[in-house]
Amino acid sequence: MRRNALGRSGVPVTAVGFGAAAIGNLFSPVTDEAAAQAVDAAWDAGIRYFDTAPHYGLGLSERRIGAALRDRPREQYTVSTKVGRLLVPSGDGGATGDDLANGFAVPATHHRVWDFSADGVRRSIEDSLERLGLDRIDVAFLHDPDGHAEEAFGQGYPALEKLRSEGVVDAIGAGMNQTGMLARFLRDTDVDVVLMAGRYTLLEQEGLAEVLPEAAARGKSVVVGGVFNSGLLIDPHPDARYDYAPAPGPVLARARRIQTVTGRHGVPLRAAAQRFPAAHPAVSSVLLGLRSPAEVRDAEAMHKHPLPAALWDDLRAEGLLDAGVPVPAGEA
Repeated sequence: MRRNALGRSGVPVTAVGFGAAAIGNLFSPVTDEAAAQAVDAAWDAGIRYFDTAPHYGLGLSERRIGAALRDRPREQYTVSTKVGRLLVPSGDGGATGDDLANGFAVPATHHRVWDFSADGVRRSIEDSLERLGLDRIDVAFLHDPDGHAEEAFGQGYPALEKLRSEGVVDAIGAGMNQTGMLARFLRDTDVDVVLMAGRYTLLEQEGLAEVLPEAAARGKSVVVGGVFNSGLLIDPHPDARYDYAPAPGPVLARARRIQTVTGRHGVPLRAAAQRFPAAHPAVSSVLLGLRSPAEVRDAEAMHKHPLPAALWDDLRAEGLLDAGVPVPAGEA
Protein backbone atom coordinates (compact mmCIF):
# COMPACT_ATOMS: atom_id res chain seq x y z
CA MET A 1 0.00 0.00 0.00
CA ARG A 2 1.22 3.48 -0.87
CA ARG A 3 2.98 5.40 1.92
CA ASN A 4 3.13 9.14 2.41
CA ALA A 5 5.20 11.27 4.78
CA LEU A 6 3.47 13.50 7.32
CA GLY A 7 4.49 17.05 6.45
CA ARG A 8 8.23 17.49 6.67
CA SER A 9 8.57 15.09 9.60
CA GLY A 10 9.45 12.09 7.47
CA VAL A 11 7.04 9.94 9.50
CA PRO A 12 5.42 7.51 7.03
CA VAL A 13 1.75 6.56 6.99
CA THR A 14 -0.10 4.23 4.65
CA ALA A 15 -2.85 5.64 2.45
CA VAL A 16 -5.34 3.72 4.59
CA GLY A 17 -4.93 3.79 8.36
CA PHE A 18 -6.41 1.57 11.06
CA GLY A 19 -8.68 3.60 13.33
CA ALA A 20 -8.54 1.74 16.62
CA ALA A 21 -11.50 3.26 18.50
CA ALA A 22 -13.57 0.24 17.47
CA ILE A 23 -11.25 -2.25 19.17
CA GLY A 24 -11.54 -0.09 22.28
CA ASN A 25 -15.12 -1.47 22.42
CA LEU A 26 -16.74 1.51 20.73
CA PHE A 27 -20.51 1.03 21.30
CA SER A 28 -20.19 -2.76 21.66
CA PRO A 29 -17.66 -5.29 23.01
CA VAL A 30 -14.85 -6.79 20.94
CA THR A 31 -12.89 -9.71 22.34
CA ASP A 32 -9.12 -9.61 22.74
CA GLU A 33 -8.86 -12.35 20.11
CA ALA A 34 -11.05 -10.51 17.60
CA ALA A 35 -9.10 -7.28 18.12
CA ALA A 36 -5.79 -9.07 17.51
CA GLN A 37 -7.22 -10.75 14.41
CA ALA A 38 -8.38 -7.39 13.05
CA VAL A 39 -4.87 -5.95 13.42
CA ASP A 40 -3.38 -9.10 11.83
CA ALA A 41 -5.76 -8.77 8.87
CA ALA A 42 -4.85 -5.09 8.50
CA TRP A 43 -1.17 -5.98 8.47
CA ASP A 44 -1.80 -8.61 5.78
CA ALA A 45 -3.64 -5.96 3.75
CA GLY A 46 -0.59 -3.70 3.85
CA ILE A 47 -1.86 -1.24 6.47
CA ARG A 48 1.01 0.06 8.58
CA TYR A 49 -0.56 3.10 10.27
CA PHE A 50 -2.52 2.59 13.49
CA ASP A 51 -4.32 5.43 15.29
CA THR A 52 -5.44 5.15 18.91
CA ALA A 53 -6.06 7.29 22.02
CA PRO A 54 -6.41 6.97 25.81
CA HIS A 55 -10.06 8.01 25.38
CA TYR A 56 -10.84 4.87 23.36
CA GLY A 57 -12.08 2.34 25.86
CA LEU A 58 -10.27 3.96 28.81
CA GLY A 59 -6.91 2.78 27.49
CA LEU A 60 -8.13 -0.58 26.13
CA SER A 61 -7.48 0.43 22.51
CA GLU A 62 -3.88 1.43 23.28
CA ARG A 63 -3.23 -1.81 25.17
CA ARG A 64 -4.65 -3.90 22.35
CA ILE A 65 -2.69 -2.05 19.65
CA GLY A 66 0.49 -2.43 21.68
CA ALA A 67 -0.05 -6.15 22.20
CA ALA A 68 -0.94 -6.80 18.56
CA LEU A 69 2.13 -4.97 17.23
CA ARG A 70 4.63 -6.08 19.89
CA ASP A 71 6.30 -8.75 17.75
CA ARG A 72 6.28 -6.69 14.53
CA PRO A 73 9.43 -4.88 13.34
CA ARG A 74 9.23 -1.44 14.96
CA GLU A 75 10.52 0.40 11.90
CA GLN A 76 7.72 -1.03 9.77
CA TYR A 77 4.71 0.60 11.43
CA THR A 78 3.51 3.99 12.64
CA VAL A 79 1.38 4.60 15.73
CA SER A 80 -0.42 7.81 16.59
CA THR A 81 -2.08 8.52 19.90
CA LYS A 82 -3.52 11.58 21.60
CA VAL A 83 -3.26 13.86 24.61
CA GLY A 84 -5.76 16.01 26.46
CA ARG A 85 -7.70 13.44 28.49
CA LEU A 86 -5.93 11.91 31.47
CA LEU A 87 -7.27 8.62 32.84
CA VAL A 88 -7.76 8.74 36.59
CA PRO A 89 -8.71 5.63 38.67
CA SER A 90 -12.36 5.74 39.69
CA GLY A 91 -11.84 4.54 43.25
CA ASP A 92 -10.71 1.76 45.52
CA GLY A 93 -13.76 -0.36 44.83
CA GLY A 94 -13.02 -0.73 41.13
CA ALA A 95 -15.62 -0.26 38.42
CA THR A 96 -19.11 0.61 39.61
CA GLY A 97 -20.66 0.69 36.16
CA ASP A 98 -19.77 0.93 32.50
CA ASP A 99 -18.48 3.65 30.21
CA LEU A 100 -21.31 3.50 27.66
CA ALA A 101 -22.28 7.09 28.40
CA ASN A 102 -18.98 7.98 26.71
CA GLY A 103 -19.54 5.47 23.92
CA PHE A 104 -17.41 2.54 25.10
CA ALA A 105 -18.55 -0.85 26.37
CA VAL A 106 -15.91 -1.16 29.09
CA PRO A 107 -16.01 -1.12 32.90
CA ALA A 108 -15.70 2.39 34.32
CA THR A 109 -12.44 1.65 36.10
CA HIS A 110 -11.21 5.17 35.32
CA HIS A 111 -12.66 8.55 34.51
CA ARG A 112 -11.36 11.13 32.08
CA VAL A 113 -9.99 14.48 33.17
CA TRP A 114 -9.43 17.19 30.55
CA ASP A 115 -5.84 18.39 30.80
CA PHE A 116 -3.92 20.25 28.09
CA SER A 117 -1.33 21.63 30.51
CA ALA A 118 2.36 20.98 29.89
CA ASP A 119 2.50 18.55 32.81
CA GLY A 120 -0.70 16.86 31.68
CA VAL A 121 0.60 16.37 28.16
CA ARG A 122 3.85 14.84 29.37
CA ARG A 123 2.04 12.57 31.81
CA SER A 124 -0.38 11.49 29.10
CA ILE A 125 2.47 10.53 26.77
CA GLU A 126 4.21 8.61 29.56
CA ASP A 127 1.02 6.69 30.31
CA SER A 128 0.44 5.94 26.63
CA LEU A 129 4.00 4.67 26.20
CA GLU A 130 3.39 2.25 29.04
CA ARG A 131 0.06 1.01 27.68
CA LEU A 132 1.47 0.66 24.16
CA GLY A 133 4.71 -0.93 25.31
CA LEU A 134 6.74 1.48 23.16
CA ASP A 135 9.75 3.71 23.83
CA ARG A 136 8.55 6.51 21.53
CA ILE A 137 5.35 7.75 19.90
CA ASP A 138 5.41 8.32 16.15
CA VAL A 139 2.60 10.91 16.13
CA ALA A 140 0.90 12.72 19.03
CA PHE A 141 -2.29 14.73 18.53
CA LEU A 142 -3.97 17.22 20.84
CA HIS A 143 -7.35 15.48 21.12
CA ASP A 144 -10.53 17.58 20.77
CA PRO A 145 -9.25 20.81 22.35
CA ASP A 146 -12.44 22.65 21.27
CA GLY A 147 -13.30 24.09 24.68
CA HIS A 148 -9.70 24.39 25.83
CA ALA A 149 -8.13 26.64 23.21
CA GLU A 150 -6.15 28.87 25.56
CA GLU A 151 -4.54 25.96 27.39
CA ALA A 152 -4.03 23.91 24.22
CA PHE A 153 -2.23 26.70 22.35
CA GLY A 154 -0.49 28.15 25.39
CA GLN A 155 0.69 24.97 27.10
CA GLY A 156 -0.32 21.77 25.32
CA TYR A 157 1.15 22.59 21.94
CA PRO A 158 4.50 23.91 23.30
CA ALA A 159 4.74 20.73 25.43
CA LEU A 160 4.32 18.57 22.33
CA GLU A 161 6.89 20.67 20.49
CA LYS A 162 9.37 20.08 23.34
CA LEU A 163 8.67 16.33 23.33
CA ARG A 164 9.31 16.34 19.58
CA SER A 165 12.65 18.10 20.07
CA GLU A 166 13.57 15.49 22.70
CA GLY A 167 12.75 12.62 20.34
CA VAL A 168 9.96 11.25 22.54
CA VAL A 169 7.53 11.87 19.68
CA ASP A 170 8.40 12.20 16.01
CA ALA A 171 5.49 14.28 14.69
CA ILE A 172 2.84 16.43 16.36
CA GLY A 173 -0.57 17.81 15.53
CA ALA A 174 -4.19 18.23 16.58
CA GLY A 175 -7.27 16.12 15.92
CA MET A 176 -10.81 17.51 15.89
CA ASN A 177 -14.29 17.27 14.38
CA GLN A 178 -14.24 20.94 13.34
CA THR A 179 -12.21 23.03 10.91
CA GLY A 180 -11.72 26.51 12.38
CA MET A 181 -9.27 25.60 15.12
CA LEU A 182 -7.44 23.12 12.90
CA ALA A 183 -6.81 25.92 10.40
CA ARG A 184 -5.44 28.02 13.26
CA PHE A 185 -3.05 25.22 14.26
CA LEU A 186 -1.82 25.07 10.67
CA ARG A 187 -1.35 28.85 10.47
CA ASP A 188 -0.01 29.65 13.93
CA THR A 189 2.06 26.64 15.01
CA ASP A 190 4.61 24.24 13.62
CA VAL A 191 2.42 21.13 13.63
CA ASP A 192 3.32 18.43 11.13
CA VAL A 193 -0.23 17.18 10.63
CA VAL A 194 -3.86 17.67 11.62
CA LEU A 195 -6.49 14.97 11.94
CA MET A 196 -9.82 16.19 10.58
CA ALA A 197 -12.81 13.97 11.32
CA GLY A 198 -16.10 14.14 9.43
CA ARG A 199 -15.45 17.46 7.71
CA TYR A 200 -14.10 16.22 4.39
CA THR A 201 -16.30 13.47 3.06
CA LEU A 202 -18.29 12.61 -0.03
CA LEU A 203 -21.28 14.13 1.76
CA GLU A 204 -19.73 17.46 2.75
CA GLN A 205 -16.45 19.25 2.08
CA GLU A 206 -16.21 21.94 4.76
CA GLY A 207 -12.50 21.19 5.14
CA LEU A 208 -11.87 22.38 1.60
CA ALA A 209 -12.50 26.00 2.60
CA GLU A 210 -9.53 26.47 4.94
CA VAL A 211 -7.85 23.36 6.34
CA LEU A 212 -6.81 21.58 3.17
CA PRO A 213 -5.55 24.71 1.34
CA GLU A 214 -3.62 25.84 4.45
CA ALA A 215 -1.99 22.43 4.79
CA ALA A 216 -1.08 22.26 1.11
CA ALA A 217 0.37 25.78 1.10
CA ARG A 218 2.50 25.14 4.19
CA GLY A 219 3.78 21.67 3.35
CA LYS A 220 1.80 20.03 6.13
CA SER A 221 -0.42 16.98 6.08
CA VAL A 222 -4.01 16.10 6.81
CA VAL A 223 -5.23 12.74 8.06
CA VAL A 224 -8.95 12.36 7.38
CA GLY A 225 -11.21 10.43 9.73
CA GLY A 226 -14.95 9.94 9.91
CA VAL A 227 -15.20 9.39 6.16
CA PHE A 228 -18.58 7.66 6.50
CA ASN A 229 -20.11 10.45 8.64
CA SER A 230 -20.95 8.06 11.52
CA GLY A 231 -22.09 5.33 9.12
CA LEU A 232 -24.46 7.38 7.00
CA LEU A 233 -22.27 6.86 3.92
CA ILE A 234 -22.27 3.11 4.44
CA ASP A 235 -26.03 2.61 4.59
CA PRO A 236 -28.29 5.70 4.55
CA HIS A 237 -31.35 4.03 6.10
CA PRO A 238 -34.03 5.95 8.08
CA ASP A 239 -32.36 5.27 11.44
CA ALA A 240 -28.84 6.12 10.23
CA ARG A 241 -26.67 8.41 12.31
CA TYR A 242 -24.74 11.51 11.30
CA ASP A 243 -22.13 13.07 13.59
CA TYR A 244 -23.07 10.54 16.31
CA ALA A 245 -26.74 11.60 16.30
CA PRO A 246 -29.83 10.69 14.22
CA ALA A 247 -29.38 11.98 10.68
CA PRO A 248 -31.51 15.07 9.86
CA GLY A 249 -33.95 14.55 7.00
CA PRO A 250 -32.16 16.75 4.41
CA VAL A 251 -28.79 15.15 5.20
CA LEU A 252 -30.26 11.65 4.88
CA ALA A 253 -31.90 12.61 1.58
CA ARG A 254 -28.60 13.91 0.19
CA ALA A 255 -26.80 10.71 1.18
CA ARG A 256 -29.49 8.66 -0.56
CA ARG A 257 -29.14 10.72 -3.72
CA ILE A 258 -25.39 10.08 -3.70
CA GLN A 259 -26.05 6.36 -3.21
CA THR A 260 -28.39 6.35 -6.20
CA VAL A 261 -25.67 7.81 -8.41
CA THR A 262 -22.95 5.43 -7.21
CA GLY A 263 -25.36 2.52 -7.67
CA ARG A 264 -25.95 3.44 -11.31
CA HIS A 265 -22.23 2.91 -11.89
CA GLY A 266 -22.05 -0.36 -9.97
CA VAL A 267 -20.04 1.24 -7.17
CA PRO A 268 -20.91 0.62 -3.50
CA LEU A 269 -21.50 3.90 -1.70
CA ARG A 270 -18.88 3.00 0.90
CA ALA A 271 -16.24 2.48 -1.83
CA ALA A 272 -16.74 5.99 -3.22
CA ALA A 273 -16.86 7.45 0.31
CA GLN A 274 -13.69 5.66 1.40
CA ARG A 275 -11.68 6.66 -1.66
CA PHE A 276 -12.89 10.22 -2.18
CA PRO A 277 -10.89 12.14 0.49
CA ALA A 278 -7.52 10.77 -0.59
CA ALA A 279 -7.77 12.61 -3.90
CA HIS A 280 -6.75 15.90 -2.28
CA PRO A 281 -2.94 16.30 -2.37
CA ALA A 282 -2.75 17.41 1.27
CA VAL A 283 -4.36 14.18 2.52
CA SER A 284 -1.75 11.65 3.59
CA SER A 285 -4.00 8.96 5.05
CA VAL A 286 -7.65 8.05 5.46
CA LEU A 287 -8.52 6.40 8.77
CA LEU A 288 -11.11 3.63 8.84
CA GLY A 289 -12.60 2.33 12.06
CA LEU A 290 -12.08 -1.44 11.91
CA ARG A 291 -13.08 -4.09 14.44
CA SER A 292 -12.88 -7.45 12.64
CA PRO A 293 -11.02 -9.27 9.85
CA ALA A 294 -14.21 -9.14 7.77
CA GLU A 295 -14.32 -5.35 8.02
CA VAL A 296 -10.64 -5.15 7.09
CA ARG A 297 -11.15 -7.39 4.05
CA ASP A 298 -14.11 -5.27 2.96
CA ALA A 299 -12.07 -2.08 3.33
CA GLU A 300 -9.30 -3.62 1.26
CA ALA A 301 -11.79 -4.58 -1.46
CA MET A 302 -13.33 -1.09 -1.48
CA HIS A 303 -9.84 0.42 -1.71
CA LYS A 304 -9.33 -1.51 -4.94
CA HIS A 305 -12.83 -1.11 -6.40
CA PRO A 306 -12.87 0.66 -9.79
CA LEU A 307 -14.35 4.15 -9.72
CA PRO A 308 -15.31 5.26 -13.24
CA ALA A 309 -14.81 8.86 -14.24
CA ALA A 310 -18.47 9.08 -15.20
CA LEU A 311 -19.42 8.60 -11.55
CA TRP A 312 -17.86 11.92 -10.58
CA ASP A 313 -19.31 13.60 -13.67
CA ASP A 314 -22.80 12.49 -12.67
CA LEU A 315 -22.36 13.63 -9.07
CA ARG A 316 -21.37 17.05 -10.36
CA ALA A 317 -24.21 17.14 -12.87
CA GLU A 318 -26.73 16.47 -10.09
CA GLY A 319 -25.30 19.17 -7.83
CA LEU A 320 -23.90 16.68 -5.34
CA LEU A 321 -20.25 17.59 -5.89
CA ASP A 322 -18.80 20.98 -6.80
CA ALA A 323 -16.76 21.33 -9.96
CA GLY A 324 -13.53 22.26 -8.15
CA VAL A 325 -13.47 19.34 -5.73
CA PRO A 326 -10.64 16.87 -6.44
CA VAL A 327 -11.59 13.29 -7.31
CA PRO A 328 -9.41 10.14 -7.22
CA ALA A 329 -6.33 10.51 -9.42
CA GLY A 330 -6.40 8.85 -12.80
CA GLU A 331 -10.17 8.45 -12.75
CA ALA A 332 -11.32 12.02 -13.36
